[in-house]
Amino acid sequence: MGFIADSQKGVGLWGGCVRSLVRRKQVDSAHVKVKGHHQLAKELSVPHLIVIGIGSTIGAGVYILVGTVAREHSGPALAISFLIAGVAAALSAFCYAELASRCPSAGSAYHYSYICIGEGVAWLIGWALVLEYTIGGSAVARGISPNLAFFFGGPNSLPGFLARQHIPGLDIVVDPVASILVFIVTGLLCVGIKEVKNPQRDLPLGIGFTLATCCTLYMLVSVVILGLVPYYAMNPDTPISSVFAEHGVHWAAYIITSGAVMALCSALMGSLLPQPRILMAMARDGLLPSFFSDVNKNTQVPVKSTLATGIGAATLAFFMDVDQLAGMVSVGTLLAFTMVAISVLILRYVPPDEVPFPSSLQDTIDSVALQYDLNGQDINCETSEIDAGTSSTLPMLHKNNAAVDYPEIVQQEAQGNFVLKEENRRKIAGWTIAFTCTGAFLLTYAATDLNLPRPVRFTMCGVGGALLLFGLIVLTLVEQDDARHSFGHSGGFICPFVPLLPIFCILINTYLLINLGAATWARVSVWLLIGVFVYALYGRTHSSLLDAVYVPVAHADRIHRSSVDILA
Repeated sequence: MGFIADSQKGVGLWGGCVRSLVRRKQVDSAHVKVKGHHQLAKELSVPHLIVIGIGSTIGAGVYILVGTVAREHSGPALAISFLIAGVAAALSAFCYAELASRCPSAGSAYHYSYICIGEGVAWLIGWALVLEYTIGGSAVARGISPNLAFFFGGPNSLPGFLARQHIPGLDIVVDPVASILVFIVTGLLCVGIKEVKNPQRDLPLGIGFTLATCCTLYMLVSVVILGLVPYYAMNPDTPISSVFAEHGVHWAAYIITSGAVMALCSALMGSLLPQPRILMAMARDGLLPSFFSDVNKNTQVPVKSTLATGIGAATLAFFMDVDQLAGMVSVGTLLAFTMVAISVLILRYVPPDEVPFPSSLQDTIDSVALQYDLNGQDINCETSEIDAGTSSTLPMLHKNNAAVDYPEIVQQEAQGNFVLKEENRRKIAGWTIAFTCTGAFLLTYAATDLNLPRPVRFTMCGVGGALLLFGLIVLTLVEQDDARHSFGHSGGFICPFVPLLPIFCILINTYLLINLGAATWARVSVWLLIGVFVYALYGRTHSSLLDAVYVPVAHADRIHRSSVDILA
């Protein structure tokens, strides 16, 4: 029956480390509630989600990063670059929508990766998202002060105690306004904010409407701005209002600047909002100290995580320039998009067939295992499930790394052809997903790096393209796992065109990740390396799954019922 105790004892240091990286958590359900913690308030509906999404997306991208992207990256193809980014976001939105409806919980891509891929990847995604949200909020805050200065007469017209100051010894420009605004927004977030009322229905709708609106606005603004001024002449701090001011349309410049300030304040709040939830989710899983998991009884907000986020973002906003921050914002987003697409493939073809239970339920699990061991009716029922193809787990109990055999009749049934075929199907699908991801990396890297020798580039492109095509063909021909229908919360949004859509999503996001540049990756790598040390020294040994007992999905409900009966 596959009851596995995830104990590190007797496995060895290396084996224990590897197992900790691949252990997966359970989808939150009616049976699984966060014990000892207050829950977030559920009040948001579809209109709230759309407004929050547009407010957090439009501000920084349109009013600040348009100038930086046009001058340093896309040039006159600004609208096309936003279209490509919009397509990548749209593909990811379909994948996000399915996972959000199946696995509704705080944590987003971190949560999905933890359920579908494993703890190691989930940690890196969560750690990268912490960097993204902190830097995203800082970049937005740095963009507000130049727009405020516009009302006082120009870039350097703010009062002395608020104006940007250059520190010669450190060669940095500090921005007091940005820090002050971050602290103000942090205070507002501590007062109270609500997670979604009906995530299975509302999250897919909110994602879809927000994405369509934002992509359209990004492209329209890009076309207008490039029609008024050459891309190389754009002001990186106030690209839109400066364009109208230079053409003598000052009344429009004031209107645009007013909208920019309000939109950027909204975007700042939207940028700082998700990170405390990420920290809270990671802390509840034991990967970070419990300090970050506390939810205030009155406001139903993770106040400590919010304050920590605000302090970090305010510090970065005070010291770092927008052009230094811009590229780093995209790393967490694109990594999350990629892992969400991979999670959809895993969910469809090789969904987790075991769920973790706390070691405190060991007696209950042993009693259920004994019933299946001694009760012939239960064994026969289980065998019929295997014959029918509803369960691919061999009926064997693993305890303390020693296998305990069941009666001979069950072993003979379990060795039937169908079980072996199902086991092979999962192996083939799993390896095919791995080869597909490898092919996407080889193809995009070879197509991007022009410094590679031509034979090497063509070889890598050929191998990568062949692996992608192989993966698409095999996953199209291989049947998807029947367990996907009962995985998580059923009845929600289903991603269309699988496996084509997730594979294309992986390809385009990998291409965008590689094109972020060496300098951006150098800075991000330092942060990720710090994360590896934090996980190795703390998260791995404090994980809530450290002593978990893994049980086949088919028997999870029986164990839940038995544990409830014992408590009653």
